[in-house]
Amino acid sequence: MNSKHLSKMATILLVALMAGSGRADVVETKNGARIVGTVSRVGDGSVVVATSYAGDIVVKQSEVASISTDAPVTVRLNSGTVLQGTVSSSDNGALKITGPDGELNTSVDRVAASWPVGTEDPQVTALRAAAERKWSYEAGVDIAGKTGNSEQLGTAVTARAVLKSETDKLEFYTGYNRQVTEGTKSADEFKAGVDYSNNFAGKTSWYVRDEGGFDRVKDIELYNVAAAGLGYDFIKKENQILTGRAGIAFRYEGYENPATEDVRSAGLDLGLNHEWTFKSSKIVNRISYLPAFEDFANYRIVHESFYEIPLAAAQWKLRLGVNNDYNSQPGVGVEKLDTTYFTRLVLTFE
Repeated sequence: MNSKHLSKMATILLVALMAGSGRADVVETKNGARIVGTVSRVGDGSVVVATSYAGDIVVKQSEVASISTDAPVTVRLNSGTVLQGTVSSSDNGALKITGPDGELNTSVDRVAASWPVGTEDPQVTALRAAAERKWSYEAGVDIAGKTGNSEQLGTAVTARAVLKSETDKLEFYTGYNRQVTEGTKSADEFKAGVDYSNNFAGKTSWYVRDEGGFDRVKDIELYNVAAAGLGYDFIKKENQILTGRAGIAFRYEGYENPATEDVRSAGLDLGLNHEWTFKSSKIVNRISYLPAFEDFANYRIVHESFYEIPLAAAQWKLRLGVNNDYNSQPGVGVEKLDTTYFTRLVLTFE
């Protein structure tokens, strides 16, 4: 046997010895496959085995016939029992967990989760992450002007603060818009509001909201909408969410002109919010419909859509969008539909 063959045999023997001296967990499937590696996690219906030859291998827990570990692990059963120890399997597929507190016989299908000794239960980690709330902020400004055949100057400012977790969202917002065309005010409006929603059951949520302000060009001295109801996420993905809302509202609109009757009525609060995030941009659509119970022909529709793109610095965004505010029974001498196109510079920060 030449030196080349001896060298290969020595290498193979060294690898075998190293593999035998390290930790070797074994997972056997019902179809006869045998996976050797390190069982890194059991949970959510899957068994994850870390291997040096194929990375992480994920096996459906329902397809696992037996699990054996070479080192102690922490195991939580469906009943809530938690035990630390080594795991071994018998020929009939039963599991035996052997640790300082004794032995426990169970089966693979009764294992809810398993994780390395000394680390936190994944369920506790997930609950903590879901409960953790985080603030984010944004401030925006629109400035538009025109001179020559006509004179126009407009300024709009907005601000928003959001406290969000995996299960709920609290949002404060405000904005002021003033436009002057040929020396006459064409827009003079202010709004401020708060919105809270809580996903209490998967895609289902409840919400409360309140918004108030004024619109002097539309002759509205003060308006307020207070509403509460339920929401449902028709689409709930990492990059896209579509939420519908249905609730009861109280709508108030007080007009300066005595010839216009004030609105004081309970009514419906129906809405649809859609947000679609791409790799480097985002589309947002919001629409609400508020008919009054006293007269369903008296309703208000508010709509906003914008496309957002990032600028050179990540915290700066540019929004191109449109606002529509339709009032079926506006004040005397006021148009029903008011449409605003905007180009907005937005600063976001946390």
